[in-house]
Amino acid sequence: MLTVIGEALVDVVQRSSGVAAHVGGSPLNVAVGLARLDHAVQFVGRFGKDAYGDSIAAHLRSSSVMVPLPPDESPTSVATALIDDDGAASYTFDLIWELPGLAARLPFMLQGTSLLHTGSIATMLEPGAAEVLAAVEHAHPNATISFDPNCRPSIIKDRDYARAQVERFVALADVVKASDEDLEWLYPGVDALESARHWLRLGGSAGPAIVVVTRGAAGPWGVTAAGEAQVDASKVDVADTVGAGDSFMAALLSGIVDHELAGAQNREELHALPVEVLEEILNHAARAAAITVSRPGANPPTRAELNALQPSETESSIERQP
Repeated sequence: MLTVIGEALVDVVQRSSGVAAHVGGSPLNVAVGLARLDHAVQFVGRFGKDAYGDSIAAHLRSSSVMVPLPPDESPTSVATALIDDDGAASYTFDLIWELPGLAARLPFMLQGTSLLHTGSIATMLEPGAAEVLAAVEHAHPNATISFDPNCRPSIIKDRDYARAQVERFVALADVVKASDEDLEWLYPGVDALESARHWLRLGGSAGPAIVVVTRGAAGPWGVTAAGEAQVDASKVDVADTVGAGDSFMAALLSGIVDHELAGAQNREELHALPVEVLEEILNHAARAAAITVSRPGANPPTRAELNALQPSETESSIERQP
């Protein structure tokens, strides 16, 4: 069982051609992405007893994502996305993030979880962020932990707080993914790849085994103890970039699960991941992101769609540690 914990919301997308509402939230998108890649996954988050909440529940059910928490009495969170003429999205938010009583449910809810993923607003916005951190600490002895900060400076404006909070989660994580924009905002004036190398050292031997940086059209780059790898982004016509990073994250984790590296019992093997395997997993994740950006909204691919997209013929670049 895979578990994703974090925010669910509705994206109200504004384009020059009109307005549409789509279910979203970075962690929810990752959960749906994992389910569409044929993994058993549960989503631990909140939404209200309203029309937007009903659409979230229906969306999760349609992708066979399990939902252990019922809707609550507060309004469902909303993000308004403004899509520019190049397809890039900018956001404003109306959010409620809390999971009261979660701590008491964790022993049962996380039983059998081999991988727990979290990130984004859920790890930054209180009071829910403290509850998410407690869930990660509870799961760590038994599960692989993955984290994507997916920073939202329009919500969390205090850079120092955000950096400290991110580093708490990075130190507990086995797999970390961030965009170059995330890293450049968190560490102004520092090269994003150097910041990722810094993250690999956080937590010592108990810290991350893999840190990946997505760089848009430049393609993803990753680092492990064995070395570094980068692959080209697939060339596609871009509809918009909504959910691209989440589809990448889901496929990155799917690759780790497919290689039978999920679970705390495989932590040592994950830390010894060869760069050739990292390259393979990065290519897999980049193809998933390419499919998502080729169509509107956060619409991650199924495994059949992903398998049908052939790998890029362009060679990847690998640097091994001496």
